[in-house]
Amino acid sequence: MPIEFTPLAITLLSVLGVAFLVNCGYLFLLYNKFAFTKEHQPGITKNEPVSIIICARNEAENLQAKLPAILEQDYPEFEVVVVNDCSYDSSIDILEEMTSKYENLRIVHLEENDKYKHGKKFALTLGIKASKYDLLLLTDADCLPLSNRWIAKMMENYNGQTEIVLGYSPYVRKSGFLNKFIRFETFMTALNYFSFALAGKPYMGVGRNLSYRKDLFFRNKGFASHMHLLSGDDDLFVNAHANAVNTRIEISEEATMLSEPKESFTDFWRQKRRHMSVGKYYKPYHKIMLSIRTLATVVFYGVVIASLILQVNYQIILGIFVLYLIFLTITYKKAMQKLQVPDLWFFSFLYDFIYNLYLVLMTLVKPAASKVRWK
Repeated sequence: MPIEFTPLAITLLSVLGVAFLVNCGYLFLLYNKFAFTKEHQPGITKNEPVSIIICARNEAENLQAKLPAILEQDYPEFEVVVVNDCSYDSSIDILEEMTSKYENLRIVHLEENDKYKHGKKFALTLGIKASKYDLLLLTDADCLPLSNRWIAKMMENYNGQTEIVLGYSPYVRKSGFLNKFIRFETFMTALNYFSFALAGKPYMGVGRNLSYRKDLFFRNKGFASHMHLLSGDDDLFVNAHANAVNTRIEISEEATMLSEPKESFTDFWRQKRRHMSVGKYYKPYHKIMLSIRTLATVVFYGVVIASLILQVNYQIILGIFVLYLIFLTITYKKAMQKLQVPDLWFFSFLYDFIYNLYLVLMTLVKPAASKVRWK
């Protein structure tokens, strides 16, 4: 079919061109900074003592299987504070038994109160108050460090200015499309927050692998500004207090904290609704930048699909589409190698399309943050 520049064709090409330029801007100016930048040099570490904080609610099996790997880290001085948050399984028995073997394990036990319900932030605040040291390192009970130098690698990032260290926590690789999508979604989340941090605009971290100074926490009154929200103990805190000077990232494999993924779509959907329910409380700049990327990607793919269906200048549009895929897959391949998910690269463009549609859907249906429970 010959190429004709009808009003419809011009409109589609114009929209596609804008979406293409916006997406290339994110790829070349933001994501490439992370994908192709050499590993940063560690800060001047003095091996300061560290308090590891873990909030656990009915996590008996995970505590028994994974807590020893944290308690046996190769680091001069550290404690592990486990907040047993109203568990009704055998968590307290397992923890008390472990205290006889590990002198660096401390337990904070919370009892259920029917009149005063609380979320993770309350439990985490009590754990931080009970900790002895200024350097805090946070993770979850279902997480397993990939090496016995997890603490050491995270702490290497502290220098005179550092107050926050953003770590990486991917999910265990398993079979099936859901697992691949969960790991791709985690990859994209990490690519975004690491890239923004390197660009001097840090906006979030994940509580499965996050470190900050206790002084920063109390100096800013902890979670007081969003204590009424049951979610956001990690990303809202980082969004409010991270900046270009006080924040560093750590992506080495030794510092990676591996987590168990959800195995059903329903559980995953519920988890992500909770995670994304606080996005509207981010700083305006971050909300705008993240939204523009999603919108541009959905529009780009939408125009390509529409041109194929309508057969309107699809030769030119397919050419632009192929060019975009080349740029996208080159960037993603390098970033995926860094973030330990190279197996996702071959279908990365397909996951990218589904991922951005999923973000739009989550934005439309996500509940109020105050109505989401953490466990």
